[in-house]
Amino acid sequence: MADREAAPPSGPAGPSGNELGDFLRARRADRDPQRAGFPDDGRLRRVPGLRREELAYLAHVSVDYIVRLEQGRTRRGSRAVLDALADALHLAADERAYLFTLAEVAPGGSGRPPVRSEVAPRLRQLLDTMHDVPAMVLHRGMDVLAWNRAATALLADFGALPPAERNLIRLTFLDADFRALYADWPRAARECVAVLRMEAGRTPHEPALDALIGELGARDPDFRMWWAEHQVRGPRQLTKTYVHPVAGELTLDVQQFTVDTHPEQFLVAYTAPPDSPSQEALRFLLQWAGLTSTQAG
Repeated sequence: MADREAAPPSGPAGPSGNELGDFLRARRADRDPQRAGFPDDGRLRRVPGLRREELAYLAHVSVDYIVRLEQGRTRRGSRAVLDALADALHLAADERAYLFTLAEVAPGGSGRPPVRSEVAPRLRQLLDTMHDVPAMVLHRGMDVLAWNRAATALLADFGALPPAERNLIRLTFLDADFRALYADWPRAARECVAVLRMEAGRTPHEPALDALIGELGARDPDFRMWWAEHQVRGPRQLTKTYVHPVAGELTLDVQQFTVDTHPEQFLVAYTAPPDSPSQEALRFLLQWAGLTSTQAG
């Protein structure tokens, strides 16, 4: 007997109007029924992963409640019920936070402070004094708000770009030179999509964010494919490898620091491990750009 459940169609990118339902379906499709304790019963599965009744059983809720959540007919649920769904789906910390945000029961409420694009003068001064460290101030949507000369040498001449194009995710997908900097572009690009998905959950229907998602979905098939996977990731320390046209290969730690006075902004700094080939390559790059002396380390 065939499973009556069918996968609903979804748009290539951008808000569907039912992000909570889309996310639950995507995560349900990721679960292996046999690893969740459901042996093969001989029924043909028309969709991958757990059936709705199986998720309902694991989370101790009704099948009707799962249906209403996935169809967007309700977004109401207690913290205990959402925790049960998150446990049943084995959600990671970022995914669990995203689920609560979509359900509008995340800690502190569903809203966030309005976007403040100005960068404090003292923070700009800090950037300018970081001669040996490429650094930027980013908005949570990955808009580049301020940068130092070392970041220009490493990544791009942000000052030469129109303000609307100063976005790391947009550059990663749509700028050929920026894209070529990544030693492993698919990995970096998928991380970008997960960050963007997380931010879209925090700020639904924000015009600038919706416009970015729509543009990327219209212009890049990889973005459309990865956006449909509903992967999410919050800010964290990363290690990225770049292939720079002047300095060659650099593996750098990407450090992220929150800005207390502007909670929607964060400072990003790119550093190399001490006494490593990447530190030598970064030193060479900054010397070439006239930003540091031969003694700098």
